[in-house]
Amino acid sequence: MEFRGLNILLDCGIHPGYEGLNGLPYFDQLEPSEVDLILVTHFHLDHAASLPYFTERTGFKGRIFMTHPTKAVMRLLLGDYMRLMEMNAARNAAANKSNTSENDVLFTADELKRCLEKVELVDYHQVVQVAVTNKNRDSQKQNAVVKFYALNAGHVLGAAMFFIEIAGHTVLYTGDYSMEDDRHLMAAELPPVDVRTDVLIVESTYGVQVHASRQEREMRFTSTIERVVSRGGRCLIPVFALGRAQELLLILDEYWQANPHLQNIPIWYASNLANKALRVYRTYVNMMNARLRAQMDMSNPFSFKHIKSLKDHNNNLDDRNPAVVFASPGMLQSGVSRQLFDRWCTDSKNGVLIAGYAVDHTLAKEIMLQPKEVVSLEGRRQPLNCLVDYVSFSAHVDFMQNRNFINQVKPRHIVLVHGAKEEMGRLKSALMLQYKQIPENKRPTVSMPPNTTSVKLLFDRRRSAKVIGSLAEQRNSSSRMLMPPQKGDNVQGILLTQNFHSKIVSKNELAKYSQLRVGSVRSRLHVPCVGKSDTLRLFLNEMFHGIDEVTDNRNRTEFRLHDEQVKVILGEVERTAIVEWDANPVCDMLSDAVIALIMHAQGSAASIRLTGSPCCGKKKVKKEDGIGSDLPNKKTRSDDGNRPSDDSDIILNRFESVHTFLNEQFDNVKMELDFSESLSAIFYVYGDLPSDAPTDEGKNSSLSLPVTCTVKLEFENKLGINAKLNVSGESEKIVSNIRSSLKHFVDGAGPITI
Repeated sequence: MEFRGLNILLDCGIHPGYEGLNGLPYFDQLEPSEVDLILVTHFHLDHAASLPYFTERTGFKGRIFMTHPTKAVMRLLLGDYMRLMEMNAARNAAANKSNTSENDVLFTADELKRCLEKVELVDYHQVVQVAVTNKNRDSQKQNAVVKFYALNAGHVLGAAMFFIEIAGHTVLYTGDYSMEDDRHLMAAELPPVDVRTDVLIVESTYGVQVHASRQEREMRFTSTIERVVSRGGRCLIPVFALGRAQELLLILDEYWQANPHLQNIPIWYASNLANKALRVYRTYVNMMNARLRAQMDMSNPFSFKHIKSLKDHNNNLDDRNPAVVFASPGMLQSGVSRQLFDRWCTDSKNGVLIAGYAVDHTLAKEIMLQPKEVVSLEGRRQPLNCLVDYVSFSAHVDFMQNRNFINQVKPRHIVLVHGAKEEMGRLKSALMLQYKQIPENKRPTVSMPPNTTSVKLLFDRRRSAKVIGSLAEQRNSSSRMLMPPQKGDNVQGILLTQNFHSKIVSKNELAKYSQLRVGSVRSRLHVPCVGKSDTLRLFLNEMFHGIDEVTDNRNRTEFRLHDEQVKVILGEVERTAIVEWDANPVCDMLSDAVIALIMHAQGSAASIRLTGSPCCGKKKVKKEDGIGSDLPNKKTRSDDGNRPSDDSDIILNRFESVHTFLNEQFDNVKMELDFSESLSAIFYVYGDLPSDAPTDEGKNSSLSLPVTCTVKLEFENKLGINAKLNVSGESEKIVSNIRSSLKHFVDGAGPITI
């Protein structure tokens, strides 16, 4: 199961009908090093037998989880399976006159031990959170948290369903499960009714078959055994060493106790694991049903009165007298059960009773079809004369139980697994027929993927965030009472996303609800600047609004904008403007604009007195010259009664900018406004003609003569964009310089078109 680069392997077994590598799952379809978790539902070989191979002979580096009884029984069961593989490998090697093939033995005792050391144990209902570092589609590492817990599956001792939650989506994997209480186990649990299940991965072992009642099956089971032994035959019951065997032993021991005439016929349990297995069952009796726990208060129900352990079937078992033998494995593919079958199948007095599910390509499945001949373990063909009967005590749900379970879980997507293709197809058809009564947009999807075929399920991305802390209690503007935000209210805070869950908190409470802290980065950049503060003020005011200017006693000037988050400092470092700003996207953009403006101001013809010298010589004007007596101070305008109205502020700002520009260049400039008949201003510029400047007559003079230049600027309308410029004066050179400078000035500082 894969989600956003996270990989979970559900069970890790073998196919009982094949040996060696042929029985392994399709491990070549996945990359073992990318598997983050393995969840094992129970100890049966088809769910757990390839685990040591996967963990020890591949690049797997993840974690493994299972219940306590599953690990305890799996240690015994896989150890026995390993010895069986070694025996088969030795037999095959002898038959082929070659050495034992390594492919026939999937793991060694040392590998099994190392595998079990990696297993982590969980209890039913214990919520486990596993933090996993994985790679997303962009090959970037990210942390994810998988949350899961186990539910009782009722199949065998310690069997579990796993309820998994990833990023708000839930998956229930049933594994093998049973909805019936039997003599020692409880029925499977349902997930809580208030929990939504997005995906249900459910077994389909019996398809649409319906089991007979338990009483009917027990009666048929015991009567068949009695019929065989009563005629002097031997009854073979192939079972797995652990699981259903304990249930059948309880049934038969109780039946023998109730029928004294049968008590002279021995019942053997031919398994090397018999005693060890029963000790495990006694250890975990608290995980069994109430009936058996009550019996434990009086006596141990697993201390059988009429059942004995058979350690050596070759020497201790009398083939001439009736007997009942439980032997493993359950599908007759090898081991003691296969050896006894080969000895007894030719005698019509004998019988074989298949009491569990038989997988295709196994001898148990084959003899259920009543063939006339079978092939022995040594390869000899021999007649099948014994009785073969099938009574299902397999702890798997039938159709009715499976359908009821699915209806109660109410999943959005159903994936059928663990079953023959035909049975799965029938179950899918039955479910689809049932769901035809539901509107299509509410109907769950049903999939039955073949081996190596993936099922891709798409989910709408539900992005939601919980508002917590002080943000969750805002003061109502009318009642002044604290209450949670209502629909449509604006909530401003910091969005935190962790383990696919999001929440919004106040900046001041960030440390309270996370491991993060609030910090800030202040950027500072030195920009060469040779201009004066008046020049910078002019350019900044033209570009930005709401600029605050502060000058301290050290002649240090600060221009502050955007709530003082961006500052321009002049006078701290000679011929340098220092730009400071808070590092955030908005201030970064503003600081870039300010720096570009400073550089542009120095490179533009509109910049003022870059060398610190005026364009023409200064002259101290005396009152007796008849000129300076009526000059206004800098940045003043005449009080001739032509003061503009409030709606002409834009025009006035334009004129004052030009006035400031001319004052910086010539020192003595008088401005007269005329708003009566037009939107115009006249600037009178007073200065000295340089000694090397030509006069109108083209003659040079060593005398410094006063020069008067008049500049008239007239706007067409109150927008302050299009204007007419007229410059006149005694010196053509000064007139040309002023006209050119003004044009460059308005081009750089704009927005004015001349």
